Amino acid sequence: MPHRNFVATLVAAPQSFELSDALIARAAQALPGDAQISRLAAGAADLLFQAAEGESAAARARLAEALAGEKVDAIVQPAAGRRKRLLLADMDSTLIEQECVDELAARAGIGAKVAAITERAMRGEIAFEPALRERVGLLAGLPATIIDELLETRISLSPGARVLVQTMRKAGALTALVSGGFQQFTGAIAARLGLHEHRANRLIVENGALTGKVAEPILGRDAKLATLRDLAAREGLDLAETLAVGDGANDLAMLDAAGLGVAYRAKPAVAAAAHARIDHADLTALLYAQGFRREEFAA
Repeated sequence: MPHRNFVATLVAAPQSFELSDALIARAAQALPGDAQISRLAAGAADLLFQAAEGESAAARARLAEALAGEKVDAIVQPAAGRRKRLLLADMDSTLIEQECVDELAARAGIGAKVAAITERAMRGEIAFEPALRERVGLLAGLPATIIDELLETRISLSPGARVLVQTMRKAGALTALVSGGFQQFTGAIAARLGLHEHRANRLIVENGALTGKVAEPILGRDAKLATLRDLAAREGLDLAETLAVGDGANDLAMLDAAGLGVAYRAKPAVAAAAHARIDHADLTALLYAQGFRREEFAA
C-alpha cells in the first residue's frame, strides 16, 4: 500500500508556554517511522511522518495516548495542501467567548431557562431551528438598545481570534463568519476582527424593541454547509482548500465538508466527529496547523 506524507501539529495550552523536547520526542515515538521534528514556536511543533492511508487513524490514536494528561492539542492531517485559502468560522463560543442569545436572555431575567435550551441545541439533543425560535420568543419586548450595550460591556473576542483572521488575510485567504446567531452581533464582531464578510440570522425589531421573532428562513446547520460551498465556489476553490471551525452540533456538516474541520472547545459529540479538536490551545492553533511559524503571525 502506498505511503503518504502526514503532519502532526502539537500546540500547547497558552498557560503552558512551551513544549519540552522530551514531550515532543515522546509524541514522535508514537508515530510511524522516523518522524521529523520542526519547531513552529516555543509552544508548537510539527512532526512530519509517512503512513499508509489506512494507518493514519491508528497513528492519531497512538499520539493521543502518548499525550494523555498533557495540556497539548494534536492535529493530524495530510501534509500536502495544509495551507488553506478560506476560513469559515462560527461566532458564539468560537470567535467570541459568549452565546449572544444567552446574554440577551440574562438581561431579560430568563438567563438560566434560555441557557439550558442553548446547551441542548449545541449538543444536538434538540433541533436547532425550533430551539432558536423558542429562545427568541422569550425575548419579546426587550429594548433593542441592549444589543449595543452587550457588545460594549459583555461580548469578548476569544483568545487568538484576531491574530487568526489577520494572519490568514495577510496570506491572501478569504475570511468569513457564519452564525446561527444574529446579524446585529455578527456585523460588529466582523468589524472588530477584520473579517471579509458575515452571514447570520436577523432579529426582528419594531418600535425599538425585539418582537420575539427571527426572520425566516433560519440559518442553521444546512445553511452553514451551503455557505461553505457557496464561498468556495465563488472564489474558485476546492473544498480541500477550506478551513472551518465551530463548537456546536449545527456546525457539524460544515466541519465535515471542509478541507480541515476543527472543533474548538466543543461539545463532546462535535469534538468526536470533527477532523481535529482544540481543547487546550487558543485559536492561533489553527495557524500552526497550517504550518505558520510564530514570526509569521500578523501583529
